[in-house]
Amino acid sequence: MEHTEHLKALGLFDARVPRYTSYPTAAVFSPQIGSAFQDASFRRLDPEDPVSVYIHIPFCERLCWFCACHTQGTRTLGPLESYIETLEQELELLRGALPDGMRMGRLHWGGGTPTILPPPLIHRLSQAIRSVFSPTDDFEFSVEIDPTMVDRPKIDALAAEGMTRASIGIQDFDPIVQKAIGRLQPFEVTQTCVADLRAAGITSLNADLVYGLPHQTVARIDDTIDKVLTFEPDRVALFGYAHVPWVSKRQKLIDEGALPDDTARYTLAALAAKKFNGAEMTPVGIDHFARPDDDLALAAKNGFLRRNFQGYTTDTCETLIGLGASSISRFPEGYVQNAPATAAYKQRIASGCLPGARGFQLTQADRLHARAIERLMCTFALDLEDLRPEFGHRVETLKPRLVELAGRFAPFVQRDGSRILILPEGRTLTRIIASVFDQHMPEGVRYSRAS
Repeated sequence: MEHTEHLKALGLFDARVPRYTSYPTAAVFSPQIGSAFQDASFRRLDPEDPVSVYIHIPFCERLCWFCACHTQGTRTLGPLESYIETLEQELELLRGALPDGMRMGRLHWGGGTPTILPPPLIHRLSQAIRSVFSPTDDFEFSVEIDPTMVDRPKIDALAAEGMTRASIGIQDFDPIVQKAIGRLQPFEVTQTCVADLRAAGITSLNADLVYGLPHQTVARIDDTIDKVLTFEPDRVALFGYAHVPWVSKRQKLIDEGALPDDTARYTLAALAAKKFNGAEMTPVGIDHFARPDDDLALAAKNGFLRRNFQGYTTDTCETLIGLGASSISRFPEGYVQNAPATAAYKQRIASGCLPGARGFQLTQADRLHARAIERLMCTFALDLEDLRPEFGHRVETLKPRLVELAGRFAPFVQRDGSRILILPEGRTLTRIIASVFDQHMPEGVRYSRAS
């Protein structure tokens, strides 16, 4: 209890800070950085350097109440066909801006619900992407899968197009919790989905869970994890529920009185971590677990773990090209987000323009702070001497932050000269600690809670 009270005193239950899947965060993107910056950044890419490609499919048959993503509902095929046509047009615009011979090392389909697409549209979209980007020899293709919106023909279509990893959305298996978040998903349906994936030759499986949901209890999350472990996933992502109804209006449907309080929420996260550790899954970063022989666990062990908009990753591509409404591209020069609303995105494409609507141009100082934050988020440590070959004398500007951290977060951090280490018992504070290096925390922006 004393340990928890100390964490509480340091802001664990009160602080609202970014998840730092990018730095700076999208909250500071500006409309002054848009399609022109996007076009110039595409043209500066080197064909020798593979890129990552992200495709956003914003459609769902049901809109889960807990979700804060850019999504919209549809139960008909027309909007899907129209959207795929627009993606094809965006890819053609991209072809005109990219140097010849661009290759992709990673491809990820997210949403929304990518598996809302029927097999013909899956094949059509995949072929359009491959007409612009050739896959590398070590190409990886991951897809976010809703077990209630997938069947064997869809899985076979994705496998035929080269899917190597399936990321299954689960959240919680308890029917009371599911009803409270507007997402009914029986265990048996998910079990069938996993069996179909295995039968189709998809050997890498990731499961997404959420703690801090309404009516979630120790017994319920314990039962959910037991069920998840029967799937033998290679990776598990355990996210804290971000209750941000001022951002996502559908979250107003959730009964705030049924949400676990601060202590209960912390207990749920600690129990889940203990369960996965007991199942011999290696903790990775602040919210992932992986089998010891999985690439993610090996990257964490060897210091090569990275962080991007999909969370923790082994992806080493410096450029991420986001396609579709609301997608964000990351370039060495900065970030550009496509128009978030699907109608606005389609209108930009129809006018013959790249759809970048806002973004951020990085300075060298921004790159330094971004690297420092990523190191803390991935390794729980930061050594300024490791950054010196790239940033030179600029690393000296971070030394006062190390002194501040050592004093403010003792005894959960240790400082040794130019190196700071977050101890295991303080790792729940990592986002708060990383925020000390954030030079772009805009006033009035309410991020999700740190715990």
